[in-house]
Amino acid sequence: MMTANDFIETKAPQLAYFGKAFLNNQLDYKEIQIYMWDVLEEWQFISNNPIQLAEQPSDTEKVFWHLLYCFDHWSGWAIKGNQYLRQQVHECCDYIDIGGNVPQSCIGIRP
Repeated sequence: MMTANDFIETKAPQLAYFGKAFLNNQLDYKEIQIYMWDVLEEWQFISNNPIQLAEQPSDTEKVFWHLLYCFDHWSGWAIKGNQYLRQQVHECCDYIDIGGNVPQSCIGIRP
């Protein structure tokens, strides 16, 4: 049975990879949107079982949900064109990849 932590450990590196590829013009925004909906559909199976949600969200999980929210809330051109949003996405991807300090103003909660 997959826990919330297992789920995040699997999905977060993928999202960081997609986010960086998007910022580097190597991936179309539509691909991230498809991935996002797949993630949310899979998350439903975990969120419907309280035992799997017993752990408190890790910092990586919070950053993951924040990053997913950014891709859901902002358009691709807004993320690329707005220096603040672009930097925020970049910092979230870096945090997921290499750790360090949680990016400021990064508030992610479980859907």
